[in-house]
Amino acid sequence: MPNSPEQVSITNDGYAPRLKRLRQLSKLLDNIITIPGTQVGIGLDPIIGLLPIGGDALGLILSFYIIIEAAQLGVSRATLGRMVMNVIVDSLVGAIPMLGDLFDFAWKANNYNIILLEDSLKSPQQNHKADTSFILVFSAGLFLLAIVLIAIPVILIRILWQVFTSS
Repeated sequence: MPNSPEQVSITNDGYAPRLKRLRQLSKLLDNIITIPGTQVGIGLDPIIGLLPIGGDALGLILSFYIIIEAAQLGVSRATLGRMVMNVIVDSLVGAIPMLGDLFDFAWKANNYNIILLEDSLKSPQQNHKADTSFILVFSAGLFLLAIVLIAIPVILIRILWQVFTSS
């Protein structure tokens, strides 16, 4: 894996404020607290993922912000696609009760996305900026995923309620 987001430096001053903000958000979501005696970090993403019904959707929305900013910075479709896949894996596996919560502690989608963003900005001549229609389609897809992440726990709770009340 490439260097951590804190070790990579982009010298273009136009990117600096945005990158600083995105690095801070990524750290907040993935590594805000380091477990004493280890190098393992815990962020808000796995913690809010514990919230029933909307926790995983809220994590998705916060991760989505990093991708939108990357698109505005001119990251290529290929890089945006990899970033989206990181978030989809994080969201779908994270929605599985118990297993998903453990997965969220290990999978740092936002850290990976910051690394992808910075690598992309290091060689801007290779970027082919994503067009508006691509961004709209991908936004609609993530919105639908958020709806699914809310619907899954609601359906599971309803099924469990029916099972326990019919006995």
